[in-house]
Amino acid sequence: MRKTIFGGANSLDNYIARPDGSYDWLMFSDEVSEIMKDFWPNIDAIVMGRKTWDVAQANMPKSKKKREAVLPNGEMKTYVFSRTLAAGETDDGAIIVNDDPGEFVRELKKREGKDICIMGGGLLARDLFEADVIDEIGFNIHPVLLGAGIPLFYGMSKQIDLELLESRQFKNGCVYVRYQVKN
Repeated sequence: MRKTIFGGANSLDNYIARPDGSYDWLMFSDEVSEIMKDFWPNIDAIVMGRKTWDVAQANMPKSKKKREAVLPNGEMKTYVFSRTLAAGETDDGAIIVNDDPGEFVRELKKREGKDICIMGGGLLARDLFEADVIDEIGFNIHPVLLGAGIPLFYGMSKQIDLELLESRQFKNGCVYVRYQVKN
């Protein structure tokens, strides 16, 4: 069965963006590029919430070939959960989903394919953690306290136990951690 991996970058005080959604504080590095180079070939589906999709759309390079920008690896599927947008495929190849996120991802995991990346905000992640469909988490923790912003994690109705799989300190002061969710 495919794995679902929730990942990204966060501040030390667990925000993924400033209150206005900006992420100018992120510190990119060759070490992060190496992790991503190893990560993406194992993924063929991205799951995100509508707010994360909006940010991704706003920051996407303007291209005449929009579909290629969204599906750079050809077979990469992007599923966007929304309560406000109509279900179906968008012009750029993303699939808007109005179904229960936990049930949808549970069924997606049963399909043939590579692993699934859960990207973006903590509201969707909360629903997926509570549905027991996230298998791993991996985050690049940045040495900054934003003080306020969009939280990485929202309150959950239960404790989620984790087992450390990997941790790395980067030259720029960031720390990468990867955990397996214990069942």
